[in-house]
Amino acid sequence: MKTRKLEGLIAAAHTGFRKDGSVDYDIIPKQAAMLIRQKVTGVYVSGTTGEGVHCSVDERKKVLAAWVRASKGRLFVIAHVGSLSLPDTQELARYAQEIGADATSIVPPCFFRPGSIQGLIDYLNEALKYAKKLPFYYYHTSMSGVNFDMQRFLEAADGRIKNLAGIKFNYPDLYMFQRCLRACGGKYDITWGIDEWFAGAVALGAKSAIGSTYNYSAGLYYRIWKAVKKGDFRTSEKYMKKVCDIVDILVEYGGVAGGKAMCKVWGVDLGTVRAPLKALTDAEKASIVKRIRKIGYR
Repeated sequence: MKTRKLEGLIAAAHTGFRKDGSVDYDIIPKQAAMLIRQKVTGVYVSGTTGEGVHCSVDERKKVLAAWVRASKGRLFVIAHVGSLSLPDTQELARYAQEIGADATSIVPPCFFRPGSIQGLIDYLNEALKYAKKLPFYYYHTSMSGVNFDMQRFLEAADGRIKNLAGIKFNYPDLYMFQRCLRACGGKYDITWGIDEWFAGAVALGAKSAIGSTYNYSAGLYYRIWKAVKKGDFRTSEKYMKKVCDIVDILVEYGGVAGGKAMCKVWGVDLGTVRAPLKALTDAEKASIVKRIRKIGYR
């Protein structure tokens, strides 16, 4: 298994849907170009932002294949393969390895959940049995309801999940984040996942981050990153205010739908969302674009 330390910004990609509800596979090359232009280093496919749980296995395979083709080695492609069904997860993981994705990631089942850290490890090993050659990033999020201490998870999983590479850390606990950075001698990638806390995570040692707003505002975050590293906290505070202003819009309209509208500033129209998410009107999308341009998104 080839591994590398993740660096920089990794965009949690949206999945485009046409007006009739079908997946817009043709838009993916434009999305990839949008990310590459902003110097994003990777893409996280079919996760929360990508509405993976709202897509069929066949749709998710086609989306992943399109991203692998469009990236052409210029983006590190992480395939989220988690689902409620173990066979579906296994099939998606197997396919990710087969077509040349760079890594896999899993949100554990959120209905019947793993009941212990050992139970989670057992589940993940079973889910990944056909994708052992790819690095694996566990997706830790409060949305799943699987709220184990991640330092203890890493220590228990070390050497037992052979392809474990790190954690996509979408959890509002910077104390736990720091402990994970140091766990097992600091061998694992702990990739920050809450955009509006970005500066704090970088100050505490984050080397990479996965987030939805990097789709259209990566330049803003790279400015924050540079300022924090220089100790220029006045500048980082200035740009973090812009981040929070952008997130305020997402909270108002819905993170997925609002984020898709924001991609239009780069000329990328990702269409609508799938129920039960609320679709936006053309007027609402136009308002969002106007507001993010006024804030300054680069």
